[in-house]
Amino acid sequence: MIPNTDLGGLADRLRLRAAKMIAPHGFGYLGQVLSSAELFAALYGRHYRPGQDAIVVSPGHYIIAAYAAAAEIGVLDEKLLETYGFDDSDLEAIGTERSPAVDLTGGSLSQGLSGAVGFALSDKMAGKDDVLTFALCSDGELEEGQLWEAALFAGHNKLRNLVVLLDANDSQVDGPVSEITTIEPIAAKWESFGWDAYDVDGHDAAAVDEALGKAIASDKPAVVIGRTSTVHGLKALPEGADGHFIKLPRELADAAIAELEARVA
Repeated sequence: MIPNTDLGGLADRLRLRAAKMIAPHGFGYLGQVLSSAELFAALYGRHYRPGQDAIVVSPGHYIIAAYAAAAEIGVLDEKLLETYGFDDSDLEAIGTERSPAVDLTGGSLSQGLSGAVGFALSDKMAGKDDVLTFALCSDGELEEGQLWEAALFAGHNKLRNLVVLLDANDSQVDGPVSEITTIEPIAAKWESFGWDAYDVDGHDAAAVDEALGKAIASDKPAVVIGRTSTVHGLKALPEGADGHFIKLPRELADAAIAELEARVA
């Protein structure tokens, strides 16, 4: 947690770290950070308490954002970011059971919320009322049944210590989520499962921060739905860039890093 930090500036620092992490490879999961940067900035900048709360990153390819955020708040050595995605690195491009700086990440989609529910239920049963579990999920995961089973269980057990940040960027490997499966109305679905839901502009850091505060104060499990884009915050990207897995050749990487460095200076 970084009190009084500029959340918009923090989000751009996460984008910059991510661009530098994938630049040596020429491609990678930059789009996931471009879309979720404000969600991670508000969470790590204002609400997450390392050593007390739990962090779950359900879609394993989002782990790059968690690494960048952990380095920003000093719980991950930023020198390790230079090893991201290389052979034998602890910072794998897709999170695994041994990924540092988080309590759980899932390689396969939709499994993370089940683990987060387990953490939250365990803390509730142990009387740890001051411990929170935060889970980052993606809208593509809403197409899978396991997530909804976990959501139903959390609502039934009134796990008010569980908060989901949902990156609703309408993107998955097969194309736009909205063209693959209709998942709207998202907020109403969560509410029908016994959750409080807050649907916000996911690139408005202040709105995300406010919604997170309300979610934490809720007497139910709560979800913050951030409406985002996988190409947000980086003008250097060519029109029509595939936000799910961005190609970043050296010239484009240099332009992206220069653009972001100018913004955070």
